[in-house]
Amino acid sequence: MGKAVLNLAGIMEDSIVDGPGLRTAIFAQGCPRRCEGCHNPQSHAFGTGTDWTTDALFAHIRKNPIVRGVTFSGGEPFSQAAPFAELGRMLKAAGYEVAAYTGYTLEELLADGTPEQRALLAALDVLIDGEFILARRDLDLRFRGSGNQRILDVPQSLAEGRAVWCPAERWVV
Repeated sequence: MGKAVLNLAGIMEDSIVDGPGLRTAIFAQGCPRRCEGCHNPQSHAFGTGTDWTTDALFAHIRKNPIVRGVTFSGGEPFSQAAPFAELGRMLKAAGYEVAAYTGYTLEELLADGTPEQRALLAALDVLIDGEFILARRDLDLRFRGSGNQRILDVPQSLAEGRAVWCPAERWVV
């Protein structure tokens, strides 16, 4: 199973703002982007969070029998891509929907991403991509902070080699 270690800024139980339905949100510690107006600036510094093995985090998530979705947020999950990919595979195998927020675009991850970052992409169902841009902040957008960010169907995007918007109404309406 999973012995990889994640350094986390926190865990939000029963979140309703990090994706549709009741979800567990996992916040990575560390972000190279440091977007102006970020809602989690305390997560910017690397290595200052709490360490969790993927096994322990998976067991923690499984304790809540009504949560069926997990969202990786940050900080920047793609800065700890290998352990998040491992956790994502574990969650998907157990029937969870797995989503992630990232400051990178899908195109950046496909063109310049590491093998670990591409493995994390492959472990996701949904990706909310693009850095937060304060000048494009829009409080009316569902599950996004600024108008440049997209909600993408990852399996379809990977199959087509291009960004494909998530068609699920529960994500976009």
